[in-house]
Amino acid sequence: MAKAARARRNAPSREEVLAAAMAMIAERGLEKLTMAALGHEVGMSSGHLLYYFHSKDELLLQTLEWSEGRLGAERGRLLTRSGSARERLDAYIDLYVPDRHGDPHWTLWLEVWNRSKNADADGRDRQAAIEGAWHRDLAALLAEGISRGEFRPVDPDRFAARLRALLDGFSIHVAIGLRGTDREQVLSHVREFVAETLLAPPSG
Repeated sequence: MAKAARARRNAPSREEVLAAAMAMIAERGLEKLTMAALGHEVGMSSGHLLYYFHSKDELLLQTLEWSEGRLGAERGRLLTRSGSARERLDAYIDLYVPDRHGDPHWTLWLEVWNRSKNADADGRDRQAAIEGAWHRDLAALLAEGISRGEFRPVDPDRFAARLRALLDGFSIHVAIGLRGTDREQVLSHVREFVAETLLAPPSG
């Protein structure tokens, strides 16, 4: 009993385990992230990891939630800073699109969604919560830009859904390394779409 208590006290925190999982994805790729390899990295047995996370699917979802929490904080800082709605929309788009082929956050996102066909109701609700946060922030920014006269009077919720669908499609192309769709090309396409469909025409 005393040995088990010492092991619990010395065990890494949940955040440390999730950070280590994300680092392994970034450095070695998702295929190298096994319970045994992660356990070795954080000084825990794979059995202990399974005790805390129950399955690899749950580990991946919690790691995605942890990563999204960090992105959400960054998104909040970008969207509440001073500047025009257009400038903050550009910052939102920059944050959304993967940095490169094999971007670890998008690699994880794709894997979690690929596994979601077997997810239970709780897992699907948690995935929807991740998507909902991005959607609500974008819709609120669009509504602000419309009220300021920077954007055309579109329906913020419907436009946000369409813009995010465009971003998702292009982002997947970047993440998987589809030839001819690198990050800069994607950003150019999206900004052109925004200029054509959202920006208010110059006054006068």
